[in-house]
Amino acid sequence: MNSISIFWPVIVQVALIYVIYLIASNRRVGAVKRGEVKSREFLVPINEPAQSATAIRSLVNQFELPMLFIFVCFAFYLISAVNIVVLVLAWAFVISRIVHAAIHVTTNALMQRRAAFIVGFFINGLLWLYFAYRLAIA
Repeated sequence: MNSISIFWPVIVQVALIYVIYLIASNRRVGAVKRGEVKSREFLVPINEPAQSATAIRSLVNQFELPMLFIFVCFAFYLISAVNIVVLVLAWAFVISRIVHAAIHVTTNALMQRRAAFIVGFFINGLLWLYFAYRLAIA
């Protein structure tokens, strides 16, 4: 197995972050064009329209749990412990984040979004537990 394959799920996670940046930006520009807010209101966004607020919150989420994911992927690479278990968990985490973000920026259905988050949360935890195990047996 090629250990650099761990970077593909990381690249997809980073791409997701860029997609959400674009969505948030487009929604903010749209809100200004529709006259819902003035652009200067985004200096300190107290009056964030609901559509852009959900995208911005989704963006913030991408710098929380996913950062732990990116770090553990690099850690697996550094100790040469990338294997099929790690790759399956990594891809499962990224899929959970895509689902979470898609819900967040569309319907924003709280219970569905929460379920997607919890799946990713546990997968990330499994990655860290497996990383600790691999360190312990090294």
